[in-house]
Parts: sequence; structure tokens; C-alpha cells
Amino acid sequence: MTIPLIIDTDPGVDDAFALALAVRSPEVDLLGVTTVFGNVSIDHTTRNAQRLLALLGSTAPVARGADRAMGEISRPDARLVHGDDGLSGKALTLPVNDRIDARDAVEFLRDTIDASAEPVTVAAIGPLTNIARLLDTHAGRIGRLVVMGGGIAGGNVTPTAEFNIWSDADAARRVLAERPVLVPIDLTRRCAVDGAWLESLTGEVGTTLEGLTTRYREFYLEANGIDGILVHDAVAVAEAIKPGILTTREHLLDVDTSDGDGRGSLVPGAYPVDVAEDTDVEALRAFLRDRLSV
Repeated sequence: MTIPLIIDTDPGVDDAFALALAVRSPEVDLLGVTTVFGNVSIDHTTRNAQRLLALLGSTAPVARGADRAMGEISRPDARLVHGDDGLSGKALTLPVNDRIDARDAVEFLRDTIDASAEPVTVAAIGPLTNIARLLDTHAGRIGRLVVMGGGIAGGNVTPTAEFNIWSDADAARRVLAERPVLVPIDLTRRCAVDGAWLESLTGEVGTTLEGLTTRYREFYLEANGIDGILVHDAVAVAEAIKPGILTTREHLLDVDTSDGDGRGSLVPGAYPVDVAEDTDVEALRAFLRDRLSV
């Protein structure tokens, strides 16, 4: 039996790898993709999702979502990391796909989850605005919620905050109340792939994905002196596809929603969250490479 899956995303280079992993996995019935602001604007993330699905040969619907945070707090995007268009300046080299669902992301999520005969897994790999809005009217209907975000030991956009959670801290706090599986940067950093791994990808999809990494790869080389990339979102989607590929442990957490420097940080709290702490890193990399190179 396949896993009914919806991906909520802000593509983004690592999001592209995550979408490809889902489409290339026979365990998955990809019911749709919802988009959110984040790495770049909602116009770019929606177009990128459409074109990536065309590259992958998927007819899964795309529904456009939130263009700003719930609290209307404006945060800088991540174009410095992903390129001005989110895909290293190469989004328009991907196949054209103008199909868009008439519903907004929250309505699409609600309708699709209700229509499914089986519990739907949602992989949320961008800011959590769409998911929080869904939960405000539809709590308890998601079968399984896997979230890429947060840092237990520190952040990547401030000393304590990770980008997805920081981009909409109020939404993230709402989502933590639903006990998601949280895949933090503490683990995804350990699952980084190097230049040789990227260049080992084969087939049209694998080589195209590698070509989308140029700006992302340059950023990490400039910032850390490392030739490689972080595939944060693909790690989370791997857990959505194969529950248990990541080892989790319960943490009691909350999100700092203050106006101070700590906003968007994970902090000790009352919400039980299943945090991914470990995996067989080499086996995970092999799993990703094999699926993306088909």
C-alpha cells in the first residue's frame, strides 16, 4: 500500500531534491504540492514547484499558499543561498508547467485530506504558515506530520534560530502543539553530501538536479570551505517515505515568539515533539542517490 503524501514547500534547491525523492519513490502516492513563501517569494516558489514536477513527469497538482507570515513579520528570504530565483538562476531552464489548482493551499490541504480513504502524511519543508492555518480549522486530521526545521543546539540564520521556524515563529509554535516528527538541522547537517556525491547522480533527473546546485554549492564553499550541499528537506521527506529511517526521541519544546533576538528559536517547553536525532548517514545518502539517479 502506498503512502498518500502532500508536500508543503518553498523550492529552493534542497526542496527540489526532496520533491524528486517523493516522485521517484514507489512507496508514495503524491497527492499534491502546496507552496509557501520562504527561500524566495511565493511567485518563485510556486513556479519552481510547477516546473520541477514537469521535469519529474508528475501530474500532481500545485496549490499556491501563504506569501507572508501569520504575524505579518517580514523576514529576509534565502536568495543569497539559493539564487535569486531559488534554483541557482536556472528555474526557467526547467520544463514549462502552467497547471495550478484553483484552491489556495489550505483549502487544497483540507479537501485532499478529507477525500483520502487513507491517512495522509504531510511533509512540511518550508515555513509553517500553511500548516498552522490548516490546523486552526482541521486539527487532528493529518495522518502523520513530518517537519523540517529547528535547531536544538543552535541555528543557521541567527545563533539560535533555524530558517523555517524563524520565518514564521507563530506558525511553528502552533504546529509543535500537534506533535510532529521534527527533523532539525542538528541531524541534516550530518547528512550533507559532497561534490563527488552530487556528480555521481545519473539520468536526466539526477544530472539536472546537480546542475541546479551551482549557487547553493558556491555558498557553502564560500561560507565553510566545504564543497558540497545540505539536503535538509530530502532528509525529512525520506522519513515521510520510510518511517523509522531516522531515529527519534521525544523532547518537550516550544518556540520563542517574543520580539527579541531569540525569536524563532526552539526552547524547552510543554509540547512533546518527536525529534529526529540519528540515522545511518551512509545508508541514507545511498538511498537518496539511488532514488534520484533512476
